[in-house]
Amino acid sequence: MTTKLKTGLLAGAALAALAAAPARAETDLTIVSWGGAYSASQEGAYVKPYMKEHPDIKINMDDQSANGLAGLRAQMQAGNVTWDLVDMLQGNAQLACDEGLLVEFDFDKDFAPAPDGTPASKDFIEGTTGDCFVPQILYATVFAYNEEAFKDNPPRTVADVFDLEKFPGKRGLEKGPQGNLEWALMADGVPADQVYDKLSTDEGVEQAFKKLDTIKDQVVWWTQGAQPPQLLADKEVTIATGYNGRFFDAEVSEKQPIEVMWDGQYFEVDGWVVPKGGKNEKAVMDFLKWGTDTQRLADQAKFISYSPARSSSVPLVGKHEATGVDMAPYMPTTPANFENPIRKDPDWWADNGDEMRERFNSWLSQ
Repeated sequence: MTTKLKTGLLAGAALAALAAAPARAETDLTIVSWGGAYSASQEGAYVKPYMKEHPDIKINMDDQSANGLAGLRAQMQAGNVTWDLVDMLQGNAQLACDEGLLVEFDFDKDFAPAPDGTPASKDFIEGTTGDCFVPQILYATVFAYNEEAFKDNPPRTVADVFDLEKFPGKRGLEKGPQGNLEWALMADGVPADQVYDKLSTDEGVEQAFKKLDTIKDQVVWWTQGAQPPQLLADKEVTIATGYNGRFFDAEVSEKQPIEVMWDGQYFEVDGWVVPKGGKNEKAVMDFLKWGTDTQRLADQAKFISYSPARSSSVPLVGKHEATGVDMAPYMPTTPANFENPIRKDPDWWADNGDEMRERFNSWLSQ
């Protein structure tokens, strides 16, 4: 047999073997999130580790959660669901679930129990789950102040924010009614756990706007999450609302003279939903079970100062990956920070949000 023929036969055999061997299947998952530091925390805690453990899975992050509900509606209407998993706030998740856009969960079947065997349905923090919604984190909109503006007598309560005489300077508030109406009532003496009862009356709404009137001409309105820390750092305002994760970065990573004031923290729940009709439902449910277990949710707190939504995860929260700072004091659910919170009521805002936004915009233009 000639060398040429022998080489040809060997090459042919090699090609035949390759053809006979099963090709490694790769599943592409598209996960929609918010971008920035938050998406980075998800990638560090469970997206990259999962792909390392599962080389047949490729996860693509898409920063479109701000348009998540509208995007889901459009995809469903077109009959072409391209998103496999969407990060969504609890209120929008409930709307999408009610509209039949999402897969419904069986918590104790679909999600991992706690390490001590507690079923998932009892391990996630009470009030945070939904029929189609599995929570990841609790985050808070809080007040923070520039320490250099109040060296001797810093503000401590929501009422202090509305006291321009004792605590002078402009305020930075988000341009919208959510949170601002609740805080206005708190500042006017309504207990945190009664603000929605009060807002459910015409008198309560009037009371809230009347209290906002007292600081209206001293407000700088913000619309993007990066603005409040910058407003404080530049001393354009002395007190501002903002997301606790943004203030953590400014205070710890950037060494800005900013201090968070936890009284009246306005906390929300953020989590995952699975669009109905997706092409990779089993693969995404496998990822979701892994990515929402006790350890993975605790790991996310290494990257961002948002509290894990599982009770069993809280004791596992450790140090910040980048700075080595102990994260517990910066968690919204740390007991000292959680003494007087307002839990945003997504049902109340779903029922009353359009009316309140119309009223707020009218008030703002006056």
